Amino acid sequence: MLGQWEWLVILLIVLLLFGVGRISQVFAELGKGIRAFREGLQGEESNAQVEDASEDKTPPSSTA
Repeated sequence: MLGQWEWLVILLIVLLLFGVGRISQVFAELGKGIRAFREGLQGEESNAQVEDASEDKTPPSSTA
């Protein structure tokens, strides 16, 4: 397990390699990706609910 000093050194190295501007861009894109993923999941859930509701409303077939 990494301690707080190890995490601090890793963070410092990443900042030196990529710079603050590039890291902020990466996290912004990551946030957009997570948001799109959540919206996609919610869209699938609502589609499944609509399909379930349409199946319940189908008229019974008459077999006379």
